Amino acid sequence: MESNREFKSNLFSGLFNEPDNLRELYNALANTNYGKDTPVKINTIKKVFFKGIKNDVSFTIDDKFVVILEHQSTINNNMPLRCLMYIGRIYEKMISKRSAFKQILINLPTPEFIVLYNGLAPFPSEKILRLSDAFISKNSHDIFGNLELTVKVININHGFNDELLKKSETLSIYTTFCESVKNEKQKGYTTDEAVDKTVKWAETQDAFTGFLEKYGTEVSNMLMAEYNIETHMEVMEEEIAELDAEIAENKIHMAEKDAEIAELTALVEQLKSEAKEK
Repeated sequence: MESNREFKSNLFSGLFNEPDNLRELYNALANTNYGKDTPVKINTIKKVFFKGIKNDVSFTIDDKFVVILEHQSTINNNMPLRCLMYIGRIYEKMISKRSAFKQILINLPTPEFIVLYNGLAPFPSEKILRLSDAFISKNSHDIFGNLELTVKVININHGFNDELLKKSETLSIYTTFCESVKNEKQKGYTTDEAVDKTVKWAETQDAFTGFLEKYGTEVSNMLMAEYNIETHMEVMEEEIAELDAEIAENKIHMAEKDAEIAELTALVEQLKSEAKEK
């Protein structure tokens, strides 16, 4: 488990940090037909760059497109801003700092930003997130130039983009595994039990034979890591809510005590005043 937590923090980044799987997925997403001879360079930013924040997968394909690819079960509306930060870092890795000051135009691979969503909350088949939605002023003066970055969010739950899943076997397997674990957890099974039942079920399915032979028990480890993190976040949110409620209750009690103290202080002052008069 520990060996998987840094580089392969969950099943998604584990599966899609391999060139063959990335070519297959990109062909499905972009309706292209890149073969095994097409170069794929993985650019994924490790968390050291952003003090704990990292992106799931980034890669350059055919030296033309640099792709920022994220998986989310809860949509982060700040993805355009995060992608802006990511692409800046990736371009910095691609070119020297001195090159940016040269007069000759630097050729850069075209950036593409994609989020694959598989959460439980209702979400459309596709949605575009725009950086400009975060701008305080919406009245941009075009004469000064402006900045825009769009992120395409694609719902990969079954029933939304099934044609895409048919084109990418790895993505389809990933989606099926995740949905199976979610379904087992909704039945009341623990995370460990849900992952174990999913892997055992997959072992009986012909469609997963080659996949399991290739990844073996690593799949179980990656699934366990992903859903342990998810459970951990849920518990943290519950604890935060409980602490907030406790703090609010303590503030009420403190306010009541302050009122009592103020009343007693006023009474003491009144008694002192009356004593002086006598």
